[in-house]
Amino acid sequence: MWQVRARALLALAVLNIFVLVTGIVAADLIESRPPETMPYPAAFAEDEPVAAVPDAGQVSPERLADKLDDPMSDSGIDEGLSAYVADAATGEALYERDADEGAVPASTTKVVTAVSVLHAAGPGERIHTDVVLGDNGQVILVGGGDPTLTASVEPDAYPRLATLEELAEHTATALQEEGIDSVSLGYDDSLYLGPDTGPGWKPNYVDEGSASTVHALMLDGGRVHKEQNYSERVDDPPRVTADAFADQLRDMGIGVTGDPSPAEAPDGADPIATVASAPISALVEEMLLESDNNIAEALFRQVALAKDEEPSWRGAAAATDEVMDELDVDDVHVEDGSGLSVNNDITPKALADLVMVAADPEHPDLYFLLSGLPTAHFSGTLAGRYSEESAADSGAGVVRAKTGTLSGVSTLAGTIYDADDRLLVFAFMANDEAAMGSTLDTFASAVAECGCS
Repeated sequence: MWQVRARALLALAVLNIFVLVTGIVAADLIESRPPETMPYPAAFAEDEPVAAVPDAGQVSPERLADKLDDPMSDSGIDEGLSAYVADAATGEALYERDADEGAVPASTTKVVTAVSVLHAAGPGERIHTDVVLGDNGQVILVGGGDPTLTASVEPDAYPRLATLEELAEHTATALQEEGIDSVSLGYDDSLYLGPDTGPGWKPNYVDEGSASTVHALMLDGGRVHKEQNYSERVDDPPRVTADAFADQLRDMGIGVTGDPSPAEAPDGADPIATVASAPISALVEEMLLESDNNIAEALFRQVALAKDEEPSWRGAAAATDEVMDELDVDDVHVEDGSGLSVNNDITPKALADLVMVAADPEHPDLYFLLSGLPTAHFSGTLAGRYSEESAADSGAGVVRAKTGTLSGVSTLAGTIYDADDRLLVFAFMANDEAAMGSTLDTFASAVAECGCS
């Protein structure tokens, strides 16, 4: 067992090399944009050797408790505060506070979604958007669940997104080869079953731009302004996508008669054109880095499809339960993939266990969870936290974690290097009206400051 844990530490050490560098230069990068996420090559973990395992002593649970107990007591959170910290090399539990008590996880639910889709579907799988021919020669745009489908992109953009421009070009070529220069356009959004908002979602989530209604056919995550993560959302994502595709077909020389209309693709129809999303690995990284809720819900349904469950809220939840059983992770109950649902219930230990599982060389497909975690004061949802002006600046560059925020909920889960260069996994959860991300940051920084060997 110790050999496996040591190899896990090696894998995590490789992933965190750049984190140590960013910790040194973080003060100079306050105004910089976070770099594009890049896939972590899982094969690194099995090569001999890529990086030295830090020569750090064992962490003393008593000394770590001395560092954490005071900031937790002084946090102003009287109820609903829980925590779990473990050694990444040995798996030893180092700090526990109601670690087996379930709590609303908010967006740390995406840790569950990431592990589940990487395990069930695989990091190389892609989501396809197809065009088929329907009755009477109608062209039908068929949604396959790609939430990152966009109108057009720059050639060197990463990750490489599927575009309507490319799909229209392929469609026009296929039609012109058959001598067709004018079509009617239908669109099929029937893949997902059930309501288009999640169980436990508050009505204002869509209105405020936290997420779009969930559809198998959508453009730019249903955003009005695609460059804004929390943009207002369009009222009818499938129809907006179909309208944009009609415009693209016209640009390619194909006439489109009338307005696009809902249609059902014939069973077993072969596509005349198709485009593929970035691989699941890149979608997972983007979901984690920016906490993108619509990518999360799309990946949630990919878990269902991979496990032969119906692509609905209930089917995806059942498929996720199956993955947790396969990975021997207990105490995870989710009803959506993004964490917007207040019905989700996860323990701090379960979140930390998932991070540990992702580091295990026995599960190389899961490493993209680790490479997608935001870095404190540098990237993603942690870019604006752990600054020199905060009470948590010692965590800059050495904390990598998924954030979670809802009204009365704040969570944080990921990895930390302590002052002795020992790599730890952790989860902090607060379900209380006083819950704030900045408070949890101080806990993570206390761990980072600890020379607790």
